[in-house]
Amino acid sequence: MVLDDASAEFHDFFERHYAELARFAHLLTGGADGADDLAADALIALWQRWDRLRQAEYPLAYARGVVANLARSRIRSAVRERRRIALFWSRGAEPLDGPDVAAVVDVRTALARLPFRKRACVVLRHAFDLSEKDTALALGISVGTVKSQTSKGMAELERMLGSTGAAGELLAGRRSR
Repeated sequence: MVLDDASAEFHDFFERHYAELARFAHLLTGGADGADDLAADALIALWQRWDRLRQAEYPLAYARGVVANLARSRIRSAVRERRRIALFWSRGAEPLDGPDVAAVVDVRTALARLPFRKRACVVLRHAFDLSEKDTALALGISVGTVKSQTSKGMAELERMLGSTGAAGELLAGRRSR
C-alpha cells in the first residue's frame, strides 16, 4: 500500500502518541475500558483535520486537548446517567448509610474525586511530566490557571491520601513507559 505524505505523517504520529493518549484518557476517566476508545475517537477527530494540524506547531498538545474534551464530555454524560438512575431508584427506597470512611483510598479513586480541570492539570503535570506551558496549551487554559489548579488538586489529593508529598510520588510511580 502506498501512503501519501499526510497519511505517512499521521501514521507516524499515531504510532508515537497513541499509547500516551490512551494512558492520559485512562487517568482522566479512571477506567481502562473506555480509555482506548477515547484515544481512538480523538485520533479519528485528528485525522479528519490532519491537513491543518500537520502544519501546527504543537499537534500533540491539540491531541491532548481533544482527549481532555472527549473525556469531559463522557464524564458529564455518565454523571447525568447516574443521576437519572439514582432518581429512579431513590423513590421509596430506604436511606442508605454513609460511605465506608475506613476504606483505603488509592490514587485512582482520589483522582476520580477531583473536579475535571484539577484532575487534568495534576495528571498532565505529575504523571506525564509536562511543563506548565505545555499543560496550559493542551487544556486551552492559562499558565496561571494550570498553576493554581495543580496546586489545589495536589492539596486535595494529599488530604484524601493523608500524606504530604505522597500523591505526587504515587502518580509518578504508577507511570509505565
